[in-house]
Amino acid sequence: MADETPNFQPPGTPDLGSGNNGFIYRWRHKILGAARDPFDHSIFHQLALLPFFAWVGLGADGLSSSCYGPEEAFKNLAGHPVLALLVAMLTAITVFVISASYGQIIELFPSGGGGYLVASRLLSPKMGMFSGCALLIDYVLTITLSIASAGDAIFSFLPPDWIWAKLPCEITGLLLLSGMNLRGAKESVQALVPIFLVFVVTHVLAIIWALGIQVPHAAQMIHETTGQFHSTVSQLGWIPMIVLVLKAFSMGAGTFTGIEAVSNGLPILREPKVRTGKRTMMYMAVSLSFTAFGIMVAYLLFHVTASGDKTFNAILFEKLTEGWGGWGKAFVMVTLISEGALLFVAAQAGFLDGPRVLSSMALDRWVPSRFAHLSDRLVTQNGILVMAATALLMLVASHGNVGVLIVFYSINVFITFSLSQLGMVLHWIQEAKNGGRWLRHMVVSGTGFVLSASILCFVIFEKFAEGGWLTLLVTLCLAGAAILIKNHYQETSKTLGRLDSLVRAAEMPVVKVVEPPELDKKAKTAVLLVNGWNGLGLHSLFAILRLYGDFYRNFVVLHVGVIDAGTFKAEEIEHLREKSRIDTDKYVDYLRKNGKAAEGRWTVDADLVGSLEELSRQTAKDYPHSVFFGGQLVFRNEGIWTRLLHNNIVFVIQRRLYVRGLPFMVLPIRVD
Repeated sequence: MADETPNFQPPGTPDLGSGNNGFIYRWRHKILGAARDPFDHSIFHQLALLPFFAWVGLGADGLSSSCYGPEEAFKNLAGHPVLALLVAMLTAITVFVISASYGQIIELFPSGGGGYLVASRLLSPKMGMFSGCALLIDYVLTITLSIASAGDAIFSFLPPDWIWAKLPCEITGLLLLSGMNLRGAKESVQALVPIFLVFVVTHVLAIIWALGIQVPHAAQMIHETTGQFHSTVSQLGWIPMIVLVLKAFSMGAGTFTGIEAVSNGLPILREPKVRTGKRTMMYMAVSLSFTAFGIMVAYLLFHVTASGDKTFNAILFEKLTEGWGGWGKAFVMVTLISEGALLFVAAQAGFLDGPRVLSSMALDRWVPSRFAHLSDRLVTQNGILVMAATALLMLVASHGNVGVLIVFYSINVFITFSLSQLGMVLHWIQEAKNGGRWLRHMVVSGTGFVLSASILCFVIFEKFAEGGWLTLLVTLCLAGAAILIKNHYQETSKTLGRLDSLVRAAEMPVVKVVEPPELDKKAKTAVLLVNGWNGLGLHSLFAILRLYGDFYRNFVVLHVGVIDAGTFKAEEIEHLREKSRIDTDKYVDYLRKNGKAAEGRWTVDADLVGSLEELSRQTAKDYPHSVFFGGQLVFRNEGIWTRLLHNNIVFVIQRRLYVRGLPFMVLPIRVD
């Protein structure tokens, strides 16, 4: 029967003393850290985030938007700053409504998935795919805009002659954050906690001070504000005034962009995930609404207007600290540095949730399956690298110009918001038909849908001609590519379905069972690499039997169950272990019933190549006269497309075994 090889070193650990590979391995692990053991039952507890750390890692995106969202809204009031009060109240209410609605999503989908999973399950798979594509672009823009805004905030108080260094500094920050995320989510978040706390403390103090010093003049302020409001109404009229408020409110929609991050990031939260997620959402809603409301009202109270290249927040803090002397300058500097640093932290949400959306879409075959793979640090490395590369391209193309980037921003997140809320509305309608509790939930989801859809329409209308059309075009192109990828996988699966007859044939009772001989470790041995009990593996096995007859005395079957983003849960790993054992046993049983000496070796791991290499090395040591075999899909029109969508693991293993002096034969499996 099949035996599981000892693990975890991890399997596939190369010889550290062997040339360049050992050198690369040592430095890679110095930078990114040692491999993690997926069989350590405490690993899930170690990697998971508590509500506070989740607030830092996932909530920083929303909280940091107070550095540019209120400013965009205030700028679009067209010389009627008194309307900022209405916009501020609308903003605070919207934060709480959308947060409450996403709290319901967390309860309904405790495994996470956010907007992609909600739309897929409650609307349709294609609507879910479109929501996922919109989210991916939004997360790339989250990373790019956050880092570009961080550069603006920090360089607001530096000498103008230093502006040439802004883009290089932003690129360096992006690369640094990418490396931190390749080490792991928890490590990257823990390193950013001090930055987050400094931002919260300085901004809470600034807002309380800004509002507090106006208390003695409250009566006069109310009188003046009321007069200004009536003057604005008489000057504009009610309908134009409402349109202006809604326009400013919509243009500040970047304030809401991080709210969905918690529901997307549930898999990395500490158990119980629902309670942790809802508590994190509460922290985010309270902190974001307080900060956004307070800053916008402070703009009004201190008559903030544009001045040079400085941000509105920089101007506000300078006005707040007039008369503080050196302490005032120090406070402004620390506050602006904390803003820049928190905007840098906010990019973390894109790195935490973007690869997770990619992995969910990869498991459903909307994007290449390699995006569901985990590295030996148990992170979705391919997703992190793609998010980093795309954000870097956007950063360089826009020269880090926030004004350019913000035009593309916030459209896509409200596509996801709207689809998610619509899905929840339909869900509560169904609950009402089934006699379940629905009214209170429907009010929350319905209000969230109306707000999200309204903001989406205003944002598209206002930003379309300025460049918003490009965001929509890119989203549609990405969705089109996802459909092509899905169709390719479906066609390939349908074609390979013909091989299922081999499984049925192999599982038929044997008319005459032949007693197998004992394994002879000095005899010629065929070692077959398989990825489960399926037509592909049997096609390769039958090819060996057909081509070589009785040439090989022994048969050894090697199988690695792959831990990916879909199976990285304690219960799923145990299920994967059992399935890997059973699948390997089926090959061994079939060979023995047909008179062949056989054994199976299996393991489960995130590192497929490394584990297969280690299994092969051990097998070659035990059976010196081994020849290795692996099946490979062959397409009529091979090219970049097929290489991108299929992993070609066999060729990678072949090269590694060649280096060890082990013979490896590739058995072609024609797809078309």
